[in-house]
Amino acid sequence: MTSLTVSGRVAQVLSSYLSDVFGVMGNGNVYFLDAAEKLGLRFSAVRHEGAAIAAADAYYRTSGRLAAGTTTYGPGYTNALTALAEAVQAQIPVVLVTGDAPSSGARPQDVDQAAIAAGLGAATFTVTRDAAGSITQQAVEYALTKRTAVVIAIPYDLAALEAGDEELPAPLAAAVIDDVDGGLGQVARLLAEAKRPLILAGRGAHLAGAGPELRELADRLGALTAGTALALNLLQGEGYVGVAGGFGTDTAAGLMGEADVVLVAGASLSPFTLRFGHLLGPDSTVIQIDTALQPTHPRVDTFVSADVKSAAGRILRMLDGEASAEAWRAEARKRLAEGPGHEAGSAETPDGRLDPRALATALDAVLPERRTVVQDGGHFLGWAPMYWNIPRPQDLVMVGTAFQTIGLGLASAVGAARAVEDGRTLVLASGDGGFLMGLSDLESLIGAASSAVVVIYNDAAYGAEIHQYGSQGLTEKPMLIPEVDFSGVARALGAESAIIRSLADLSALQEWIDAGARGTFVADCRITSSVRAPWMSEWMAAKQEAKAAVAG
Repeated sequence: MTSLTVSGRVAQVLSSYLSDVFGVMGNGNVYFLDAAEKLGLRFSAVRHEGAAIAAADAYYRTSGRLAAGTTTYGPGYTNALTALAEAVQAQIPVVLVTGDAPSSGARPQDVDQAAIAAGLGAATFTVTRDAAGSITQQAVEYALTKRTAVVIAIPYDLAALEAGDEELPAPLAAAVIDDVDGGLGQVARLLAEAKRPLILAGRGAHLAGAGPELRELADRLGALTAGTALALNLLQGEGYVGVAGGFGTDTAAGLMGEADVVLVAGASLSPFTLRFGHLLGPDSTVIQIDTALQPTHPRVDTFVSADVKSAAGRILRMLDGEASAEAWRAEARKRLAEGPGHEAGSAETPDGRLDPRALATALDAVLPERRTVVQDGGHFLGWAPMYWNIPRPQDLVMVGTAFQTIGLGLASAVGAARAVEDGRTLVLASGDGGFLMGLSDLESLIGAASSAVVVIYNDAAYGAEIHQYGSQGLTEKPMLIPEVDFSGVARALGAESAIIRSLADLSALQEWIDAGARGTFVADCRITSSVRAPWMSEWMAAKQEAKAAVAG
């Protein structure tokens, strides 16, 4: 048996779980990266350590396959913390392989990396010379079963030493939490008796592969269906009304509010999904099926801890007869056809810049149909899920929403670019503030993507703050960003690009697409800050209601 270093053993075990590694090389991980290359793992270099985990995170969200990020110890490690926190909050399995202080004791420049990770909610698995493989395997299984980010730490003095021989246990089989108390029988009865049933699917339903069962269940019941932003179009079909929450239309929200029984499948019912308490009617019965061990929202009346796919299949077998709510679907179709959709936007704005709604509509017509969209955080984040055709849940990667951060978009696009299927175009939507935060990894994206379009909603400001606080009379000076020529920067790094000041300027993007859409195109879109996104208005109204409740 060929001897391996401790770093080599870590790489060897990881190679049985994943094929892609993202990161920046340094003293703490150079031996790991050497071993990873010899084992055939694909390494994608990023230019800032903050991109290492963000790229691995987005790789998983796009493909459903595990990836690793890697950094050196100390400052390399601390640079990755925001993306690590986002992965923990978003419940994304991801592995950070990092150097750490020597096993003999910390040096003056070392920090307590395990304590820092614990503060973010991430577990650290520090390998030893005798158990490097089993500890690595334990870390990966923990990430996969707990759906979270983990840190694999390689002490600096052990990285190049020969690892001990080990007999590794077989990988754990995924545990399936299932209904054990007959709760699904009650769920089936409630759904069968409903006159206006609604099935609301979340990311958990998508990850469980429950789409076919839930769509069949909806058809049997005559139920309306909807999805959270992270389960966009999962239940698209006869009764689909769209996205629940601030990205949906008021017409769809009105229909959801009239449902008498709501089956929530694999969704946590965040404030955004529930429109801050205004989405569901006060008298509706809310059922939640989720792998969590308890309800995730006080609005839930009946909770079943179960795998969504198997639970939906069992409910189907319990139902007798045909759909009892077809009239409900017919009424919904009529109201959706007649009711208002999303605002089309205006051809003219007070400052002469583009209306982001009109821009989003025009972009949807220009962008290749086979697209995977990465969405950074920021005021603009609703325009893509509201106005663009995004057929499958895995084709919308929304980063930053869990940890309320901006600036992870470019890094995430690198990971998604490595994961997209051949023939698909990666589309990154970013704001100018977030784009500047991650600018170093525009070069990484250009190197990684075979076909990518970057759309920058450039309002020369931190738009969310302009709308939240500038509107209250607070000084806007810190909220403004000098106009940046992102098109010029992109060309310098090897991308094609154009400044988009009018919808007619999108002809440059159309020509690039017509020529084969190869490489990266950056569209620097100069938008107005005078248009407030509907989700932002809802959020601001909810904050005012909360303040008034406290004051009253």
